Amino acid sequence: MSAESAAMAGGPETGGQAAKSDAVPDAAPRPKESVAARIAARASGGLVRVFLLVVALFWLMPTIGLLLSSLRTPSDISASGWWKVFTSPSELTVSNYRTLLDNHAITDSLVNTALITVPATLLVVVIGSLAGYAFAWMEFPGRDWWFIAVVAMLVVPVQVALIPVARLFGDIGIFGDISGVVLFHTAFGLPFAIFLLRNFFAEIPRELLEAARLDGAGEIRLFVRVVMPLGGPAIASLGIFQFLWVWNDMLVALIFANSDAQPITVALQQQVRQFGNNIDILAPGAFVSMVVPLVVFFAFQRQFVSGVMAGAVK
Repeated sequence: MSAESAAMAGGPETGGQAAKSDAVPDAAPRPKESVAARIAARASGGLVRVFLLVVALFWLMPTIGLLLSSLRTPSDISASGWWKVFTSPSELTVSNYRTLLDNHAITDSLVNTALITVPATLLVVVIGSLAGYAFAWMEFPGRDWWFIAVVAMLVVPVQVALIPVARLFGDIGIFGDISGVVLFHTAFGLPFAIFLLRNFFAEIPRELLEAARLDGAGEIRLFVRVVMPLGGPAIASLGIFQFLWVWNDMLVALIFANSDAQPITVALQQQVRQFGNNIDILAPGAFVSMVVPLVVFFAFQRQFVSGVMAGAVK
């Protein structure tokens, strides 16, 4: 009798054991979750959302308080806190903003702030993008040493350059002018911009750039049509950082801007020094100064997050 016949003669029990031995072993039974564990698992998502909502409310509390204070009269502000509007909504008024619009020092300072912030941001983004691409993908003598020098400038504090740059601007005739404030912010914003964009552009696949060069693209066309679209998240993040830094700056503007070129931060500081109880100007002016960066941040929030997370996941 052959081995195959002997195996068949072994009966259904032997065959069943052989089949069972060849089968994949059953998975270990999962432990039964307790009622408390199931409740915690289902409630975790809701609890996280509630916690994040509470954190967001605490983070926005100063802004909300400033907004409500700007909508109250000076007498109401001196009599009680801003939270009283929830029980006495009749206290809300827009008269403070009418007073703000009639104050030429504040309105002119808002225009000056825009004239300083927008050019300083655009110059840093454009020059930083060009320099970042050059350091990442172009060959020129001393490229690595030049990049090390740019990185070394990141550790130079702004306070060290105030007096030398002020003397330089005085010699060339731009001290106290808006152009001097713009140049100072641009100069001190470029090292970080070049460092950030160079590292981001260096992550672009070399094959993609070589394919574009084979199609006849020059360096300028390659930068505009390939590198800039791919670097959009990093460029947006850089623009937000630079905009917030320049808009909220007071030290540089306090030194390099005269009374005709002062931004909103210096104008509000002057109002505090001259009119300590002029709350009907200070509250709405401070809120306008605060809300513009918030609007810019939330408008470009998606690009900002994409730029921050770029390269984190391969």
